[in-house]
Order: sequence, then structure tokens, then C-alpha cells
Amino acid sequence: MIGQQAEEAILIQEQKLSELLTYLSQYSPFYKELFAKHQIDISKIKTVADLTRIPTTSKEDLQQRNHDFLCVPAEKVIEYTSTSGTLGGPVTVALTDKDLDRLAQNEYNSFVSADGTRDDLFQLMLTLDRQFMAGMAYYLGLRKLGAGAIRLGPGVPSLQWETIKRLKPTAIVAVPSFILKLIKYAKENNIDVNASSVTKAICIGENIRNTDFSLNILGKKITDSWQIDLYSTYASTEMQTAFTECNQGHGGHYQPDLMIAEILDDDENPVGPYTPGELTITTLGVEGMPLLRYKTGDICMYFDEPCACGRSSWRLSPILGRKKQMIKFKGTTLYPPALFDLLNEREEILDYVVEVYPNEVGLDEVLLHIVPSVISEECDHQIRAYLQARLRVSPHIKYVTADEIQKMQFPETVRKAVKFIDRRG
Repeated sequence: MIGQQAEEAILIQEQKLSELLTYLSQYSPFYKELFAKHQIDISKIKTVADLTRIPTTSKEDLQQRNHDFLCVPAEKVIEYTSTSGTLGGPVTVALTDKDLDRLAQNEYNSFVSADGTRDDLFQLMLTLDRQFMAGMAYYLGLRKLGAGAIRLGPGVPSLQWETIKRLKPTAIVAVPSFILKLIKYAKENNIDVNASSVTKAICIGENIRNTDFSLNILGKKITDSWQIDLYSTYASTEMQTAFTECNQGHGGHYQPDLMIAEILDDDENPVGPYTPGELTITTLGVEGMPLLRYKTGDICMYFDEPCACGRSSWRLSPILGRKKQMIKFKGTTLYPPALFDLLNEREEILDYVVEVYPNEVGLDEVLLHIVPSVISEECDHQIRAYLQARLRVSPHIKYVTADEIQKMQFPETVRKAVKFIDRRG
């Protein structure tokens, strides 16, 4: 049965890929130029394996020639969203009515994967404005599912708990580090988190698992205090598609009817399962701004053995890091997510921002802005000794206040917390 599902998925992908190539050759200024420049005969691209004949598209292409990716007249666009601009300037992604329907289907599939039902009531603890696609996607998916939605927005633990008490949601959608703040507020205000109505959380924006699927420090800190089911999800504005875990917690499920995903090595060759590479995507069924072999910049792996939940599509690992955010510090290769895991582990570290900058000879230097639990020599020694033991190198440390870190994490126009600042140009 699983083999039959996989074969049907491949046939659907190949049909949609053919339709996409024809569509791009007619309506996309960027891809029309790319096909002509590289003398690509789209009639010879019939399978996913044939995609390697087409050059990849980079984030820089999308930033520098944003409007040339638009395939419809302006009057057909009914929603403009934008990326958060984590690497470079933000990118505008235009959606048509058809694209919004597809986005709703994507998120409906994701909620179903995460055991969501029409009987659930979800409290959305994320931005639902400022051109943020994710907030809109979750809301549209919940409408399609028939579940209830409480559009409360990010932050303000007191208001989140008051709403949980009053409306009794069964689930939340939130950034994991904010869930820790909810737990902290609850402890300080004598709220029993395990007596609440919430039974599960859709975790967005941050890893909650290690590559072996065990909960990482962040995930453990949540479940040690709050016995709820955690479901990780990963997506991006450009992809307009998500990878969401099922109750097995063994990676985000691929949606092959909405996207073709490749994992590529440094030479842009596809790699096999269990091998890290850059996630590269081709959108299927997107009308406004479809993308062909778009390199996301995210390093991850895939796993292709059947999932115990019965789904046949392969699954995506937690994101290991972003290709352009790799740090080479005193001979050691670091990715920000691994640093975040280390910093989340220590009770002495209440909050942080990681900054990387070039020194006078152009090598990477790492500065950690840390809010310590107490300002003392003993606390400082514990933090430095821990980092030296775990990293084998000693980053620079600057102790700051909670107010100072808040300003660093949420500068003007930013809609999600900045934990990594890259000053390498």
C-alpha cells in the first residue's frame, strides 16, 4: 500500500512539474530569461531527477529581481506577504486567491498531521499582521479544518493565561522559547500549567528536537514542566508549504503534491537520506510567484523509511543551521542552533543574543550577550567554564540587562525575536 502511495505521488509530481515549467516559460520574466540563457528545453524535463539540468535559484536572485518572479498582473494579487529578512533584505511574496486556497490546504494538512481536529480550539500566539504569511496560513488552515481559533498574537504571558483560563483552548501555536516564558509566568503566579485545558503545542520558528528526534534542551525544558504533546513544524514564506510532525515525532512530513524538495551538497548534487545538505524546493500549484529549484539556505537531512503513522512521504530532520550563518571560530565549526541549545541548557542564563563579527584579520569572532540569573563572580565562572567545556573554545561574553536584551531581540520592524546577529557583511 505504501509503495502504491509513493508511485501515485511521483506521477502527480511529474504532471505538476510539467505544468509548472510550461507556466514559467510563458509568464515568469525571470525563468523565461534563465531558460533562454542556459538553452533549456523544458520538454526534456520529465522527472524529478531531470531537474538537475536546470540551474538553482538563490536568495540573492529573489532579493535583487523580486518583481521578475511575479507571474500575474498586479490586479490579480490579493495579498502581499514578506520574508523576515533574516539573511539580507526582506523579499515580497505576492499571492493570488488561488494561492491562498493552496496555503489553507497546506496548513490543513499540517494540522491533521499534528492530530488537530474540528473539535480543537487553537490559541495563536504569533503575529497575524505585518505581512507575516505564517499567521495567516495557520488561521486559514484552522478554518478549513473547522477548528476554533483565538487570534491573540505574540507576547504578554498574563493575557495568554487569562485567555486560556477564560476560553479553554485545547492547543497553542507558539515559539518554543515563548512557551518557556509562559511556564515561568505560571510558576511565579501560582498557575498549575498541567491543570489547564491545553494538551498540545504546535512549535514554530525554533528546533525542539535533536537530529536523532529526541527532544533537545528546549523541548525537554517545556515537557519537564508542562506535560503536553509537542509537534514541530518548519516552513518559509518563499516555500508557501510546511513540513509538520505527526505524533511519532520523527521529522516533518513532506507534502509532495505541493512541492518538490531536494537536498543538495556543496556541488549542487542531490544527496541520499541521513546526509546533510541544503534544502532546495520547487513549488507546485503556486500561481503568483512560483519558484523552481530555490535554495532555501537551510541545512538538513531527510529520512525515507516508512513512518509508523502510515504516511509514505519522507520526513525532514530538524534544521541543522543556515548555510550562510556557519561560524568558523578558532578552528571550530558552529551553527547558531547548536549554540542556542547550549545556552538554553543553563539555569544561570536567562536570555541571550549571539553576535558574530570579523576580527582585524577577517576571522570570525563570537560575542554572547547574556542576561545572567545573578551578577556575581561565581555565576560568571560557571558560565565560562561550561562554555569552554562544551565548545572547546571560549567566546567573548558581555552581560546585559533584560531590557537591553529585549531591545536587541526586537528592533523596530522585526516581528520575531532576533537571537543571532551577523556583522560579517
